[in-house]
Amino acid sequence: MDSLNEVLQLLENGGNVLWAILVVSICLWSLICERFIYFKWVYPKQQNSYLNQWQQKTNYSQAKEFFYIKNYILSDAKISMEKTITIIKMLIAICPMLGLLGTVVGMIHVFDVMAVTGTGNARSMAAGISQATISTMAGMIIAISGLYFYLLIKRMIDDNIHQLRLLLR
Repeated sequence: MDSLNEVLQLLENGGNVLWAILVVSICLWSLICERFIYFKWVYPKQQNSYLNQWQQKTNYSQAKEFFYIKNYILSDAKISMEKTITIIKMLIAICPMLGLLGTVVGMIHVFDVMAVTGTGNARSMAAGISQATISTMAGMIIAISGLYFYLLIKRMIDDNIHQLRLLLR
């Protein structure tokens, strides 16, 4: 329960932009988990379906028909593997921008406090600086960790396409 209160306090200190970063991160991690589930459970069944489809077409006599069927299967597999990868990439790119927005909002809060109370009230300015720092940190952490998993998924896609290409000989 204390951990939940600490997280809620952090979100409150980070301001409204931190809530937006939280929503983006939930979407991002949901899509990343969905891709891992896809590669673990769905793609092996699809791969078997592609191989069955390929074996049924082996009675064609022309090499040109083999070429078209193979390219169709590889294209279909790549499209299904890359289904949400562009959305993941977009969400990763949004996170640092939201962090920067939080920095600007926090600094506006600092300047507002300075305009109203003068430069002597350090406690009031600290809330704005804290808001700016927290949102920047959150945006960068989510973007960097998301980028790692994005690249991991891209490597899985490339490896599976290469493996499927080898199986379709």
